[in-house]
Amino acid sequence: MVYQFSNSGTNMATTIASVHLLFLVIMTSGLPFHKATGIETEKVALLKLKQGLLDPSNRLSSWVGDHCCKWRGVVCSNRTGHVIKLNLRSLEDDGIDGKFGGEISHSLLDLKYLNFLDLSMNNFEGTKIPKFIGSLERLRYLNLSAANFSGRIPPQLGNLSRLIYLDVKEYFDLNAYCDESSQNDLQWISGLYSLRHLNLEGANLSRASAYWLQALSMLPSLSELHLSSCGLSLLPPSLPSSNLTSLSVLVLSNNGFNSTIPQWLFQLRNLVHLDLSFDKLGGSILDAFPNRTSLEKLKKMGSLCKLKTLILSENDLNGEITELIDVLSRCNNSSLEHLNLGFNKLGGFLPNSIGNLYNLQSLLLWENSFVGSIPISVGNLSNLKELYLSNNQMSGTIPETLGQLNELVAVDVSENSWEGVLTESHLSNLKNLKDLAISNNPLLPNQTLVINISSEWIPPFKLKYLELRSCQVGPKFPAWLRNQNELNTLILRNTRISGTIPDWFWKLDLELDELDLGSNQLSGTIPNSLKFSSQSSVYLNRNNFSGSLPLLSSNVSSLNLRINSFSGPIPWDIGERMPMLMELDLSQNFLTGTLPVSIGNLYGLMTLYVSNNYLSGEIPELWELWDGVPNLLVHVDLSNNNLSGELPTSVGSLTHLTFLFLSNNHLSGEFPSALQNCTILRILDLGGNRFSGNIPAWVGQTMPSLWILRLRTNLFNGSIPSQLCSLSSLHIVDLAQNNLSGSIPSCLGNLSAMASEIEIFRFESTLMVLTKGREDSYRNILYLVNSIDLSNNALSGGVPEGLTNLSFLGTLNLSINHLTGKIPDKIGSLQRLETLDLSRNQLSGPIPAGMASLTFLNHLNLSHNNLSGRIPTGNQLQALDDPSIYRDNPALCGRPITAKCPGDDETPNRPGGDDQDEDEDGAEVEMKWFYMSMGTGFVVGFWGVCGTLLIKESWRHAYFRLVYDIKEWLLLVIQLTLARLQRKLNL
Repeated sequence: MVYQFSNSGTNMATTIASVHLLFLVIMTSGLPFHKATGIETEKVALLKLKQGLLDPSNRLSSWVGDHCCKWRGVVCSNRTGHVIKLNLRSLEDDGIDGKFGGEISHSLLDLKYLNFLDLSMNNFEGTKIPKFIGSLERLRYLNLSAANFSGRIPPQLGNLSRLIYLDVKEYFDLNAYCDESSQNDLQWISGLYSLRHLNLEGANLSRASAYWLQALSMLPSLSELHLSSCGLSLLPPSLPSSNLTSLSVLVLSNNGFNSTIPQWLFQLRNLVHLDLSFDKLGGSILDAFPNRTSLEKLKKMGSLCKLKTLILSENDLNGEITELIDVLSRCNNSSLEHLNLGFNKLGGFLPNSIGNLYNLQSLLLWENSFVGSIPISVGNLSNLKELYLSNNQMSGTIPETLGQLNELVAVDVSENSWEGVLTESHLSNLKNLKDLAISNNPLLPNQTLVINISSEWIPPFKLKYLELRSCQVGPKFPAWLRNQNELNTLILRNTRISGTIPDWFWKLDLELDELDLGSNQLSGTIPNSLKFSSQSSVYLNRNNFSGSLPLLSSNVSSLNLRINSFSGPIPWDIGERMPMLMELDLSQNFLTGTLPVSIGNLYGLMTLYVSNNYLSGEIPELWELWDGVPNLLVHVDLSNNNLSGELPTSVGSLTHLTFLFLSNNHLSGEFPSALQNCTILRILDLGGNRFSGNIPAWVGQTMPSLWILRLRTNLFNGSIPSQLCSLSSLHIVDLAQNNLSGSIPSCLGNLSAMASEIEIFRFESTLMVLTKGREDSYRNILYLVNSIDLSNNALSGGVPEGLTNLSFLGTLNLSINHLTGKIPDKIGSLQRLETLDLSRNQLSGPIPAGMASLTFLNHLNLSHNNLSGRIPTGNQLQALDDPSIYRDNPALCGRPITAKCPGDDETPNRPGGDDQDEDEDGAEVEMKWFYMSMGTGFVVGFWGVCGTLLIKESWRHAYFRLVYDIKEWLLLVIQLTLARLQRKLNL
């Protein structure tokens, strides 16, 4: 949670106050005084306006009678009685039905003295902004924002030369934003030379991308400019003129400029607020300053020292920020209140000078590459309310001075590499703290940060959000939380907490959005008494909880109880008791019984994981259509249970299904025909069951997006359908251990996902894949595995030459079949091949020499064939020297087997003779030179070091000082290690 504090409110208030002051001058001018009753023609004009408007909530019910100045939203001049202000803005309290619609009548032109018009926050259903508004020549204030108009901003608005405030933010119908009819230019803007406040946020200004800055430079009084999300692609490197000297607020976010920060931005002397977020800006922040001298010059000019808000987040900025912070900190009275540089590529250390930005209220540096520790000087930032340093590469200890910042509301220093001990001293004065997130990178091998807070300590704050992750909080559940009864998010993940959760926690009467106690050693049972808010999440996975499955609040939408010791049946009424469930993970427990039919009532359920339990019985008809609306299930994993029977036909209603795991059960019947309706299936795993019959051809026709097809260890027969070859995304094909016959389709070489490095969606799922002669479980890198396994069938014919086109194939297993013919000569084209098993076939002919070029190959089995000739040597085959690789190929010869090839038995040199004598003489000479070289080297090395120390006194002192320092350092390390062990062992 990020708390947003006003970062342009002061300037906005000044602008609006100026506008109201102007109105006051107008209304108190030397005109004759009239009672505010309204002129008759103006009353008639307002009634015509009302007649054209749609007013579903009857907001204009007060528009009756003669005194129109008393009507809602109408203000008249006390001097003249004329209508001068019309405010028809829809407020949040008015609700959706409170928005005006319909047509804006031309009768507005009869309000000759109107200087204020607000039609914002309504719904004019895509009608165009009336051009005649440009004829209301007395207008000073015009607000048409978020009124659901369409088309271009009428250039007639450029006639409003007295206009001071113009807001057309998101005036448009979102459905028409990209239409050419909604593309605006800015040629008309030059007529608004009195303008001070301009908000065009969201307006499509792509036509003005080349000249927008030049056009706006013609407005000498402009002080506030909002051009966020305007489709501007060009950020000019220089300022066309110096007319923008009054500019104090500049918002150019979300335009995608794809450039560096231009120098002119920081030369605007009165700039208070600058927002360039989401603009694809690159380079260093210091690119905006030609050199250090210019940076100092800008400080002296006051350009930087007046800046209150600087937002450069969500860009590609790199480099360090030390120099910028140093200069800002040397301002006599730095005004900077909000600094947001998050989500960039910035790095380096945080400078100690950051503690001199005394007015800083929010510091957002998350998602960068900063290193080092938090400067101790951060304790000087007495006004700081937000500190976000998460997802960097910071390390070291968290300073105790952080505890001095009693204005802090939110602290997030998660996902770094902290070490040391954090105690209550770090938190003792944070009386306003609401959000606290401290965690280390979960990839770190050890938990180097210890949260050691006394069980007797009572915090001065009431947290709403607490996240402690991948650090040591345990071994006991933190007792200092016993008074934190306002928590709505509690995350204590991977914190080495063990034992049971204390009773006082269940009695805190919390209403949680998220509860995450995963990856600990917690035990005991989970009561059903916890309260949760709507769409809440519960993660209790990877613990030792036991007992029956808890039925938590009906508001829970995500429940993860994976890898625990829950036992007994899944509650039969889970679908009625927890109807909001969208994610349910009960895998790797000790659950028994059958799948409850009530799961079918979870119409919002998207993921269902109940694998690795002891569930039995048939899968019920869970997924019938509900009032004609299909089920939303995306992932289903029922693998590794004792389920039996046929797959229910209702699975065909799962039209959103992408992952289906049913492996290692006792399911039977033919290939489920209902799966024809699952046209976006990505992973289909039916392995380890008793399915029989043919593999239907429609698999390759109705599942065009299939990534993984795993049908191993079933009773399928018939041939492999050639239609599988059309599955261009297929990268794992496992049909092993069936009764398949016929030839291997030659078109398998067309499986393009294994032939090139294509962009494939990165996914995570667990699958058993046979590689390197053993079956391994893959999860995080499953999307990188390319494998074809057709082993242990009755396939015949040759090894298709087309398979050698699959240059990214990692595993090819065709063993235990009836294959004949030769190994393809182009087998060396499979440059990524790691596993090749062609054993137990009737292959003949020589082993292709190209096999020696398979540099990734680390598992090879060609045994039990009829191969002949010399075994190739070189490269990777030199390391594969196990003779069993080639066993039972009688006609093979050469290393590493014992059979020699013809010509290998050459006559050896006779013993003795001249050659032998010459070798012995050469060896004797070489040994003499070896001993001479070794002696010379010892003398030079010894006296080169020791002789120098004897002669040079200063070097001698430095050397022994170094030895002494190393000894002292080793002793200190040993003492600290012993002290830590004593604390851990409570000695």
